[in-house]
Amino acid sequence: MNFPVWAYPLLFLTGFVAGLVDAVAGGGGVLTLPVLLNAGLPVGVVLGTNKLQSTFGSVSAAWSYVHGGVVSFKACLPGAILTFVGSIGGALVVQRIDPHLLGDAIPWLLAGILLYTIFKPKLGERDAAARLPARIFFPIFGLGLGFYDGFFGPGVGSFWTIALVAMLGHDFVRATGVTKVMNAASNLAALLFFLAMGQVNLPVGLTMGTGQLVGARVGARLVVTRGARFVRPIFIVMVSLVLARLLWVRFG
Repeated sequence: MNFPVWAYPLLFLTGFVAGLVDAVAGGGGVLTLPVLLNAGLPVGVVLGTNKLQSTFGSVSAAWSYVHGGVVSFKACLPGAILTFVGSIGGALVVQRIDPHLLGDAIPWLLAGILLYTIFKPKLGERDAAARLPARIFFPIFGLGLGFYDGFFGPGVGSFWTIALVAMLGHDFVRATGVTKVMNAASNLAALLFFLAMGQVNLPVGLTMGTGQLVGARVGARLVVTRGARFVRPIFIVMVSLVLARLLWVRFG
């Protein structure tokens, strides 16, 4: 499908804004998926193209957080590997099972995260004692959330962030950085499947991906310089938007 030349700057801008928001608090798909769906692409190509452009953003943000000293790549590597494996498993299973089976449960889980964050105003302001050691946390959440991202995906960044805050005691800045490393791993795994199936529009995906690359760098820099109090309200807003979109898709 050929797009007019004037559409590509808009695709770049969409990628930039989504990358910036996603690097700060997740939820960039709320912006990119409607744009791709309204472009008239087949649903499979929409999902594959969205994975391509979001991979640019998650890898860019992950690199920025690692390079900025927010997270240690070495410490994240075991979790990233498990997340990659889990995402491959989810992508394999989704070929055989309707992912909409999760459609009723996920909004309730996101609503729980939203209320939990709102009614714990000090949550994630600073590092706290871990409730689980990393050697137990990452096999459970790496495989589990990686599988979920490969299988269904909406809200996975929110699930990662709140799990890292609640279970490992990370503040919002560190949790956001680790989340981006895990997102990069699961996005890469899922992207390999979409590429193998030929369900990626490269011109569109690369244009939006370039915007994601730039936006994610800007967003990560904002998080590093402004801290947890900057992330928390944006996290609440993005969880609310993802929840609203899922409810609209499910019941609207």
